[in-house]
Amino acid sequence: MSSSTSTSCFDLALDFLCKLEKSVDFQLFGIADLKENIRFLNSFFLYVKKCRRRNREAPLEHDQEDAGKTILEHDQEDKGKELLQHDQEEAGTILSESLSHSAICFGIQGRVIKMVHDLQSAYLLYEGSDESDRMPIVFIAIARSLDDIWSFLKTDIMESCTVIFLDYYPPGDPQLVMDLIASLLESLRQPLIELENTMRHELKLLRSLICFAIVRGVECTQLTDLLTHAAVVVEQAIFECCFDSDEEQAPSQTDSEIYELMDENIDPFGPQVRETCMHVLTASKKQLRSSYALALEQNEHRVLVEFIDSLLDYLTDLLGYCASFQVLVKDQMLKLHQGVKYLSILLEQEKKLGDEIKDLVGVVVHDAGTLIFSLSVNEIKEGFSKETDLVLFHLYKVLKYMMAELAHNYPLTSPHSSFNYPRSNELGCMDFFLKNLKELARCDEANDSIVFLQDRIQRIEKDLEFLRHVLVNIKEQRYQNRKLQAFWSHVMEAAYKAELLIDSTLVSDKCEDSLDAVARDINLLKIEALEIQNGQIQRVNKTSIHIPSQLIATIHNEDLVGVDDKVKSVIDRLRSGSKQLDFVPIVGMPGIGKTTLANKVYVADSVTSHFHVCGWCYVSQMYSMRSLLVQLLCSISSESPEKYHKKDEDDLAKELKQVLLRNRYLLVLDDLWDIEAWNLLVKSLPNDANGSRILFTSRFQNLSSKFKPDTEPYYLRQLTDEESWTLLQKKLSDKGGCPPTLSEVGSQIAKTCRGLPLTIVLVAGILATTAQDSWEEVAKSLSSTVLDNEYCMKTLELSYNHLPDYLKSCLLYFGAFREDEVINVRRLLWLWISEGFVQKTEEKSLEEAAYNYLMALINRSLVMVTDQRTTSGAKACQLHDLVREFCVEKAKEESFLRIIQSWEDPFSLAEPSSHHRVCVQSSWELKTWELVIIFPNLRCLLLFGYDAFDCEEKPSRILLPKLLRVLDLGDWGSGESFPMEVLLLVHLRYLALCRITSMPSAIANLSRLVTLIIKHPESNIVLPNTIWNIRTLSYLRTIYWKRGFIFADGNLEVAPDLDHLDTLNLAIDPLSQNLQKLLKKLPSIRRLKCMRDDESIDDESSDDESREATRNCDEILVFDCLSQLESLHLIGFQGYGFKFPLNLKKLTLSKNGQPWGEISTIGKLPNLEVLKLHDSSFIGEEWVMKEGEFPNLRVF
Repeated sequence: MSSSTSTSCFDLALDFLCKLEKSVDFQLFGIADLKENIRFLNSFFLYVKKCRRRNREAPLEHDQEDAGKTILEHDQEDKGKELLQHDQEEAGTILSESLSHSAICFGIQGRVIKMVHDLQSAYLLYEGSDESDRMPIVFIAIARSLDDIWSFLKTDIMESCTVIFLDYYPPGDPQLVMDLIASLLESLRQPLIELENTMRHELKLLRSLICFAIVRGVECTQLTDLLTHAAVVVEQAIFECCFDSDEEQAPSQTDSEIYELMDENIDPFGPQVRETCMHVLTASKKQLRSSYALALEQNEHRVLVEFIDSLLDYLTDLLGYCASFQVLVKDQMLKLHQGVKYLSILLEQEKKLGDEIKDLVGVVVHDAGTLIFSLSVNEIKEGFSKETDLVLFHLYKVLKYMMAELAHNYPLTSPHSSFNYPRSNELGCMDFFLKNLKELARCDEANDSIVFLQDRIQRIEKDLEFLRHVLVNIKEQRYQNRKLQAFWSHVMEAAYKAELLIDSTLVSDKCEDSLDAVARDINLLKIEALEIQNGQIQRVNKTSIHIPSQLIATIHNEDLVGVDDKVKSVIDRLRSGSKQLDFVPIVGMPGIGKTTLANKVYVADSVTSHFHVCGWCYVSQMYSMRSLLVQLLCSISSESPEKYHKKDEDDLAKELKQVLLRNRYLLVLDDLWDIEAWNLLVKSLPNDANGSRILFTSRFQNLSSKFKPDTEPYYLRQLTDEESWTLLQKKLSDKGGCPPTLSEVGSQIAKTCRGLPLTIVLVAGILATTAQDSWEEVAKSLSSTVLDNEYCMKTLELSYNHLPDYLKSCLLYFGAFREDEVINVRRLLWLWISEGFVQKTEEKSLEEAAYNYLMALINRSLVMVTDQRTTSGAKACQLHDLVREFCVEKAKEESFLRIIQSWEDPFSLAEPSSHHRVCVQSSWELKTWELVIIFPNLRCLLLFGYDAFDCEEKPSRILLPKLLRVLDLGDWGSGESFPMEVLLLVHLRYLALCRITSMPSAIANLSRLVTLIIKHPESNIVLPNTIWNIRTLSYLRTIYWKRGFIFADGNLEVAPDLDHLDTLNLAIDPLSQNLQKLLKKLPSIRRLKCMRDDESIDDESSDDESREATRNCDEILVFDCLSQLESLHLIGFQGYGFKFPLNLKKLTLSKNGQPWGEISTIGKLPNLEVLKLHDSSFIGEEWVMKEGEFPNLRVF
């Protein structure tokens, strides 16, 4: 078969598959896989064909023909004789292998032609069949074709790989090897993605190294070892992609031998592979170009870029391969990565570089590649040799020189030229920086480099204070004056750069030269500021709506207008109809009130009395089976999620099924986006034919038919103008009411809202904080928008623009949390405080000020309260999905926050990013050293992924950006050891870790730490004595009610007080004599949870009958020295009495086994408002109340 004919069968197949896709009116799953398989078979076919052609052209061809003739003649003359001598045996083997591989080529073509024939036949059947029976015909044919091709790959192709690549056709044609690798990367892209990144990266590296070597003048004879290694890696990739590890059939002995052989030879970090790569680079000098080099000459620019990118992948894989690093090695490797990345950016952005520059880049890339391939795993773990240090120093020097020289002619090529600083609440951020500079000047522990730079830092501080004063004066004018806006931006950029450089110096990075340059820029800005002050730019007055800067909101329930009939109808449908499990969908656009209606139905008395079990879960776009099951179980049982923390999905599914079995249940699935969420749950939901129901809300009208074809959803309509006005009036009545004189304009505003409840609620928030004489301005602003998603966004934009600057950062921070996530208020406030968003006042603490910020957002209806505290106030809050969407988009627009949905996202960046905050919402395959490279200036890192437990990288081997102020590792990591890299983060103010049970004494390095949270600890956490040196510590909390922090007994007399500690979860031994000494060290404590440090509180088997109410009057735990204490929770102190402070407002007792007579002591507390008695807190059958006890108790 001719070449044109042989390739045309592949082209024909691909063309047919494209036409087939267009000919049917539904999505054909599997077509993309078929296309990829055909492209790979085409490449494999051409590789074998070209190899055979090359071998036929060799002298061996004549011997093969003679040998073949001899064999055939002997066979005809005398078939019974011994036919072959030694040389004839060898020739016959070669001929047999040649015929075998010819058969492979014909077999490949045959499979492809058969596939086309089968699919054509299936399509003809599809055309002639009834509409209801048509779809399976094509799907079955595609599935059979896929199975047939995969079977062929796993048998015929796999069996011939070793001989084709190594024994019979040793690779000698670089172009052929490069083409095969390119085809493999494309056609088996998905299977390769499912393998480790190292395999994919090594294939790309080998291809780019071959290209680079040829361009640099390496002869083909010098590439033999590299081409042979490339063939081994290709074979390994094919073998791993085709061999299904999930199959029950164990690999054959041959397969196992191939695995063993290949594993020994493809380790990219092994000495043999590194030596091969170094040998090729050593040979790559500018020589007379070969024919291959001339062919690649015109693509030299692309060859360089691809080789650099492959080197970067190799370097990151090498970092990930090593379990531990020395700090110096880590810094050197990251600088090397950044320097090489600079070359890639240079080539990508400036594609018309001169030949001299390209040659210089080629030389530097050559040197960098040689250095990188020379690095062994042991060197990275144990430290570089002097020779390596010298080479690194020389390379850094060359890269630094290149950056400086090229910056003049190519100013856009610097990795940090595009400096994206956050543009929300800029003055507030500058205030935070200036406050830190003042603290730095007073700091006793400033390192030598800071002392040496103190004069320059003080000069920068003084100049920035002057510039800030000027910025305040032009704050409103800058929007009407381009020169003022440019000046504002330059000042803020200089301030952020100064902050980064000074903070970098604190972590031992030498930045004196850069700091001098920024100081010069700031001084020039002072001159420009003086011109502005001297009146060269006229002041512009701007009329605006006045909004009070502080407003405390009240918490209220959502109102419903215009849906009373829907509520009744939904309830009737839930209670009546078929006894079989049935579905009731509520459908409508975002913000129309679906969740509000569902909740109104869910809590209705007629519903809760009808169903034995009721459960609720939020689904949204991002969900997991585990999350859905835990939400349902928690809502049914009112248990904390911690109860299900250690259970796997199978156990959770069985438990849910057991809870629902033989019960009439109602489950609400809120904000459903697809049928897959239901598919994850359906096996856990019994159908006992007793009238159980599934109520779900969705914005997708066609989703209900996927549950049950004849299901009729409830469509929520928009409100009428009258209903809109009624709802607006209800909302305004919660916020002070609508004056009669403004009824007309208020009605017009309601009409402009076009019947969308969300918009009405948001507008009510604006009106409540807007001067009444400015309501018409609000009406005009609303009239310019349109009714759709864009309209809602414009309405939200209006709400955002009316916020004081200090609230804008607080609102945008909500974008870091997942859709529909219920957010713990205290955690949110502590994050705001650590970020520097909150300014302390004389009257209020930072937390109180932060809470006022939150209540101002709630009052504007931008944030919803989902749970309230017994002591009054919000306990948990949430954003509407549209408001969250706005926050995400606005945060991105203002460079405030970067959200990463999957870990592939960051690598779309063309260069290292200057983002300040990053939230990773799926930490699967997270590698923190990649994060350090991409976000070197990161100040906040939040990991909120559902699959954090499955992350491959462990906390003991993480790398983190040095300048972090906020670090929340979520549920990431499974060990109890403290991540030592955290101890280098001297700027850290907020730290949240998981399952840590002890801390090193070097925790005192974190001298600015304010908040420390440990989630799900396996046992109580032992604190070192050095914890007393962290004078800023305010919040020490565990997220597990039975676990707390243990302070070491020693040196309490000489330890300094923790003057700022406000919240503490404390574990103590009541027999110890140190409790009083410890409590006296905590003069500012307001919230204390105190538990007994032994296993008694873990005993779930104890009950009232098995305990005796015992109390030795001499054993009293005294807490009355805590004059600021407002909330106290005591756990597990059976047999002890208590002495409480008189200012106590909330008291919770658990497992204390007190006799009821002791409760009189509690009843005498004059300020007690909330009393909670849990789990055998008191023992006995009678509680005798006395007159005058509990004078201010509100909640019991």
